[in-house]
Order: sequence, then structure tokens, then C-alpha cells
Amino acid sequence: MNPAKLNTNIQGLRGEIAVPGDKSISHRSIMFGAIAKGKTNITNFLLGEDCLSTIACFRKLGVRIEQEEHQVTVSGRGLEGLQEPADILDVGNSGTTIRLLMGILAGRPFHSVLVGDQSIGKRPMTRVTKPLSIFGAEISGRNNGEYTPLSVQGGQLEGITYELPVASAQVKSSLLFAGMQASGETVIIEPVKTRDHTERMIRQFGGEIQTDGRTIRIHGGQSLTGTDIHVPGDISSAAFFLVAGAIVPGSEIRLKNVGLNPTRTGIIDVMHRMGAEIIVEPYENGSSEPAGDITIKTSALKGAVIEGDLIPRLIDEIPVIALLATQAEGDTVIKDAEELKVKETNRIDTVVNELSKLGANIVATEDGMIVKGKSSLSGGHVSSHGDHRIGMMLAIASAISSGEVHLDQKEAISVSYPSFFEHLESLIK
Repeated sequence: MNPAKLNTNIQGLRGEIAVPGDKSISHRSIMFGAIAKGKTNITNFLLGEDCLSTIACFRKLGVRIEQEEHQVTVSGRGLEGLQEPADILDVGNSGTTIRLLMGILAGRPFHSVLVGDQSIGKRPMTRVTKPLSIFGAEISGRNNGEYTPLSVQGGQLEGITYELPVASAQVKSSLLFAGMQASGETVIIEPVKTRDHTERMIRQFGGEIQTDGRTIRIHGGQSLTGTDIHVPGDISSAAFFLVAGAIVPGSEIRLKNVGLNPTRTGIIDVMHRMGAEIIVEPYENGSSEPAGDITIKTSALKGAVIEGDLIPRLIDEIPVIALLATQAEGDTVIKDAEELKVKETNRIDTVVNELSKLGANIVATEDGMIVKGKSSLSGGHVSSHGDHRIGMMLAIASAISSGEVHLDQKEAISVSYPSFFEHLESLIK
């Protein structure tokens, strides 16, 4: 596909948009609806490619799922209603789908094979396959279960106590799905607290789970009941427009119905710390997931140190935070972010390389990056490298670039935000 010429040197982004539904919550709503008994009605579902891969996999497992635009109805028959798939389960580009689905399949008495795209084939899976094997599941794959294709033979599981070696909501969630099917109690201990959408959704579907700081306990043999879920806007998608509103001259953007789960709002905390003029207006929506409206204006920014427990609360936003830092006075240091190396790309190297092409003063470190501000960005030829978040970050970077910017693999953005460029165009004044 030919490179896309992006909008550059924009003088003002103004208006109001509603970002698409949260990707993490959309995935989980399908999964919980599929293993619950009865109907689950989902509104504001994200129509990104990753979430559609989740729907496709559960249809192959015998689950009836009806979809009309952003409204989805899942007719669940409980865990026992899942059927051995007649075909390979293809997760596409979705790490969430493959890792969480393995936890469900681990306790089902049948055989499954999971594959994904080229990017998934490079992402480490032993962080999930190893603890699932301790539960009693039989999982094999390339390089001793490290990479896809993966074969899962599920069966009777026994509860375990497991201390996560990395802070990963995907791994935690996979083990919770297994623990719901295991005999006895499963105890999971996190190194730091990660996003808690799975824990919230277990309760929303009528299940029981105990959390005490970094320790989570769940008992097997639970039965879930279908429910109604409204998916709030994805704060990870909103982050691109929050940064755009802060760095594009003459901007004021209002973002409607954005998820404000406190395990995900690290981007807001960092922007406040860096001096952004950001106003958050939470509202009561009767859901297990808090939401609200956010307004951002062009801001005078200063550098900051971003590290420690804050990292899991903004891990997906680091690419666009790096861009934000190029427009802040002084140095911004991002560390404790080794997890970026095993995302859709090695996001440390990719962010540094692509922003450097546009004139940013940024260097990679072993666990993050250092950004020296304030930089004037020029034009260049850049690539998303097939990573949706890199693609969107570069589109926002082009908005403040003085020369032409051409983007390779623009299509990757549709993974999480199919209407991204339409929304960007609507704000240009």
C-alpha cells in the first residue's frame, strides 16, 4: 500500500468527539458473555479488528453472537456449552484474545489450536502457558510453548498460588479464567496492581472474587449470568487527542464518555504533572466502570519522570506520552517500562526511531527512553510498523511538523480506532 500523506502544521484542533468503545472491556464482554448463562447485551462495542477476532473465535467455539454495528448480543450457555472447534482459532493481531482465551480453553475438555498474525508469532506466551500448565492444562507450541501456533488440551484443573513475574493484566486475566474452572482456591499475587476490568466484570456477571492490595483470590465452580454492558470510550484512544489538544497551537477538545477506571488513568496524572490544562468531569452511569468527559487545551508543558507503579496504568499510552514530552521544556525520563519491548512492536525502539526521523531529541534506554525538549518537528517518511498505537502517535506528531510527513502501514490503526482519521479531520479548524 502506498504511503499516506498526513496533515501537517495544523493551527488549531477544536470541537467535541466521542472516542470508540474501550478495547479491553469490549474483548472481555464477549468472553464473559460466552461463558455465562443467558443473554448478554453489549452497547458501544469497539468494531476494531482485534475485537472482531474475539467474536470470530467464540463463534468457532459454538457461541451464538449477533452483531449490528456497535450493538452485540451474546447467547451464552455457560462454560459447559463451549464446543471443540472444528477449525484453527485465528486471533489476528490480538494479544488480549490469545492470552485470555488460553485461560478459558485450559479448563475445557477438548483440543484447540491457536494462531495469529506475524506480530503475534513473535510475542512471548510462556508467561501464560507456564502457569496454565501448573494448573494442569497441556499446552505446546514453538520453542517449548513460547510462540504460536499453540495447541491446548484442556481438562480438569487444580487451583494454584502464583506470583506473577511481570505486571500483566493479560496474564492475570488468563489465570483468573482458569481459576474459575479449577478445583479449590486460586491465589494470584501481582508485582504491582494492573488494570482490573476482569475483576470488575466477574462481579458484574454475578461471580465472586476477593482482592486485597496486590493479592487476588477466586474459587472454582462458579456460574455466571448474562447481563447488560455499556462499554465506555477507550482512554487509550482518547490519549492521542488529549496529547493533540495539549501540543497543537490554538486547540480545545472535549472528549465525551471516556472510561475513567483508576487503573487506566495514568495518562491524566502525567499530563497534570507536566502542566497540561486538562479538566475531568466524571459522571454516574450506573456501570461497574466509571466514565466522564475530558476537556484539554493547548498547554505550556514541563518535563517529568515517569516510573514505578505508574507504568502499568499508562503502558499503552507511552508512545504518545513520548510525543508529548518532545513539546515540554526540559527532560522527560520514562523508565521501568521493559514491557514495551513485547508489544505489537518493540515500542521503545520503534518510538525512538520514528520520532527521531521527525527531528525529536530522544534516546532509548534499557527500560524506557529519555526525551529532551522542546523540539521543533520537521517532515519525514515514517512507518507504523504494523502497530496501531505507533501509527496514531505519528499522525498526531505530523500535526505539529513543519514539513511533509508520509506514513507507511496506515491501515494498522483500524485495529483499535477505525474512525481515527475521520475524527481528526472533524477537529481541524
